[in-house]
This record gives sequence, C-alpha cells and structure tokens, in this order.
Amino acid sequence: MAQAAQQIRFCASRDGARIAYATCGKGPAIVWIGHWIRHLKFDWDSLVWRPWLSMLTRDHSVIRYDWRGCGLSDRDGIEFSAEKYVQDCEAVVEAAQLKPFVMIAMASGATVAIAYAARHPDQVSHLVLWGSQTCGWLIRGRSARQAEQADARLKMIELGWPNDNPAYGQFFTMLHMPDARPEHIRSYNDLLRLTSSPNTTLKLVRTYWESDVRELIPKVRCPTLVLHAREDAIVPFEEGRAVASLIPGAHFVPLESRNHVLVETEPAWQQMVEALSDFLPAAPRPLAVLDELTAREREIVELVAQGLDNGEISAQLKISDKTVRNHVSIIFSKLEVASRAQAVALARDAGFGRRSAR
Repeated sequence: MAQAAQQIRFCASRDGARIAYATCGKGPAIVWIGHWIRHLKFDWDSLVWRPWLSMLTRDHSVIRYDWRGCGLSDRDGIEFSAEKYVQDCEAVVEAAQLKPFVMIAMASGATVAIAYAARHPDQVSHLVLWGSQTCGWLIRGRSARQAEQADARLKMIELGWPNDNPAYGQFFTMLHMPDARPEHIRSYNDLLRLTSSPNTTLKLVRTYWESDVRELIPKVRCPTLVLHAREDAIVPFEEGRAVASLIPGAHFVPLESRNHVLVETEPAWQQMVEALSDFLPAAPRPLAVLDELTAREREIVELVAQGLDNGEISAQLKISDKTVRNHVSIIFSKLEVASRAQAVALARDAGFGRRSAR
C-alpha cells in the first residue's frame, strides 16, 4: 500500500511540553499509542512500522504522536512520569478534536491507554491492547538474577545509544524481536538512534518499569481486545492475561510469537489482523463495490452471507474446494476486507443472505 498522506502538527501538554502528532488515512478515527521507538517522520520508511500503518489506515484515520523526549516532540528540559504521559495523550485528543474513537495501544502505550480509557469512558468506543501489563517490573518484584539483567539492559542503553557499533542496537532489537528477519532488525536498529537520546531512553524505560495501573484496569468499560505473544521477552504472557481478566468482558487472544513487536512476515501477523478485523466496528464502505463482482462471485457472496463455509458452498455449487477458496480470496480483495465476518457484514448490508440466513 502506498504511503497515506500525513499532516504533522503540534500541541502543548499541560506542563507546556510540545507534542508532535500526525493524522493520516481516511475513515473513523483510531488513536494509536505505539511503542516509544517510533518517529512521525520516519515511521513510513520503517519495515517494522510501515505494515502497521498500512493496515490501520486502510479503513481509518489514524492519529499517532511522538512520545515526549522522542521524535519531533520536545526533547530538552522536560520531565517524565506516568501522569505526564496520560496528559500528553489528552492534549493530542483535544487538539485533534476527536469524537468517540478507537484506541489501539502497545507496550508502554497500553499503560497510557488504560489510564486514559478509565478516566474518559465516553471518549473511547473500543480499546485494543497489545503487550500490556498490570504493573512494571520494579513493582512486580524481581529476583536477584532479574535485577542483574535489568541493570545490564540499562547499561547497554547508556553505552550503546551514542555508539556506532551495530552490536549495541542488535542487543536491544533482539530483545524485542528475536524472530525477526535481518532486514527488520536493521530497520529497527536504524530507528533507535533517530528516536531519542540515551538519557531520555533510560528515563522512559525506568518510568515504564515503575508504572502501576492495577486500580485503573477494572474501571475500563468499553469493549476491549487484549492481544499478547505467548513468549514475549519484554512483558510476560501472564501479564496480558491478568489485564484481560480485570477488564469486564474483555476478549483475550494469545498469539504464537516470541516477538514483543510483531512483524508482518510471521504467522501471528495474520492472526492479529483477523482479530482486529473481527473486533473493530466495520468502517462504512460504498456498497457499489459489490456491483463489480462477477455473476459467480455474487452467487458465492450470497452463500457466504447465509453463513455457509467453503465446504458447504463447494457442495451446493458442485465446484471444488480449491475453486471456492480462490473465489473467496478474490472477493475479499475486491471488497477490501480481511476476514469472513467483515465480508458477511458488508454483504448483508447490501441485501445478500436474507433468503435463508442461518
């Protein structure tokens, strides 16, 4: 997908820090609070973040911002705390003049999103959390071994950020994406030094380790989807399960991955895309696109809308399963949907499936 045109603006947080935010894409609004290793100017050039942006902007207007101390936001003379991160989010939402919106957040951003959703229940229509935690490492408690590992990570950040030796960036990146391809690792490494300074990075990491939203999580009332990689090396899988268990009615989806930051080349990516497609409210689409389908494709759309699976369609139309799969794939592409549930919803809105819907 081509890069969606984006507009970069600035707003002032409560303490005066300037926060850079960008809007790109068209459709219902999504506020995406991503990992702090991002940069509004360079995200679209990143092999790691470009697929995320392409996926989200296909049907939505995506609002994202650089963390304080990072990217195009103010980097000097600012303070860091969990409360200030929430205030930054509030400033962006106010500046963008958003009505109720979807919020998608990952890692440290998930902590901010939980606090924001708890404080502003009328603003967040749907919440998606990726790699979330109830509280940080320092709050959960650490063994002596874990304390040594934490100190080693901080020292590597302190020494590695200003150093041109790629081994330092490799260490940090491999913690986040142990199963990423070499090209993704290089892309992430390149973004590290563009994002922030070593001093700011240390403050960001320490603040995340000290965060605690256990009292706020049960106050989240909007429909919530929680996704977590089973072997996430940054945030334990059990933390994601705990978050989901504390939010009333939350839906939890475990993903078969070791990557804290998911990449599009791994199988879990499609699982994540389908989970998002099924969870998020469908974006309005012109129904005229259905007029572009062939007679056979419209026949298959009718049966899909009735709730038949591929095998049942194959038997009814007396064509092979492979032929049905090919037709369904082409139909999904034409309708620009990522899941069967989306296709059914769109087809039924257009009047399909009403004759004998199950």
